[in-house]
Amino acid sequence: MAKPILPDDLWQEIAPLFPAAKPRPQGGRPPLENRAALTGILFVLRTGIPWEWLPVEMKCGSGMSCWRRLRDWQEAGVWARLHQVLLKRLHTAGEIDWSRASLDSASVPAKKGAPATGPNPTDRGKPGTKRHLVTDARGTPLGLLLTGANRHDSPQMAPTLDAIPPLGTGRRGRPRHRPDKLHADKAYDGRIRRQECRARGIVPRIARKGVESREKLGRHRWVVERTHAWFNRFRRLPVRYERRHHIYEAFTTLAASLITLNQIRRFC
Repeated sequence: MAKPILPDDLWQEIAPLFPAAKPRPQGGRPPLENRAALTGILFVLRTGIPWEWLPVEMKCGSGMSCWRRLRDWQEAGVWARLHQVLLKRLHTAGEIDWSRASLDSASVPAKKGAPATGPNPTDRGKPGTKRHLVTDARGTPLGLLLTGANRHDSPQMAPTLDAIPPLGTGRRGRPRHRPDKLHADKAYDGRIRRQECRARGIVPRIARKGVESREKLGRHRWVVERTHAWFNRFRRLPVRYERRHHIYEAFTTLAASLITLNQIRRFC
């Protein structure tokens, strides 16, 4: 039996986050239901098909209707809140491993060129977007940031760490949003980066150029590489076709939420 495109546990988490529908005093055709629109969005994210090829048989409305709903929910902050809600659920269950975090980036080609793109030095200067990602010790995506592919990894370390949302448990105490240690490769080697970690109460474990071998910290850093591979399973992400930055950001944040939901199913 095929897996549902929109499983019930995902729908239960996201349904309360949708903004209230706008009144339509002039009548007209009823708007597309949220569940149908979300099903169409997930289908495009997972398969990578163009919006206009969305199958009519799925009864998700037109591809343009789903695109508008993706845009409107991004502007309303639905995708970011969904990721935070799922992370909070995982944190409350004690299944986020804050003892070690891993940080790295991955570049994807951008066919049309747009904001948050730049010439990729590893792809003969072709336009690209870079995804900066920090995960816990189990590979759960905690925070992410999108920049042009020509942006160096090192200055993006602090903004990526600051992208981790505060997670409370419903009990007394301050919400948590900082890991104990941070593992990163030699691209982040520098005194300023270590100072940024310590200012946030994080112990830096960054490989030193010309001192430490790549293998010494690889046993901890591999988890973030695996999570980047998880992102690339969503066929809309390995190549950026969106001209609008907030649309690609919406897809990326939604993918992070789906990965986090898989972690909930695995550990909770």
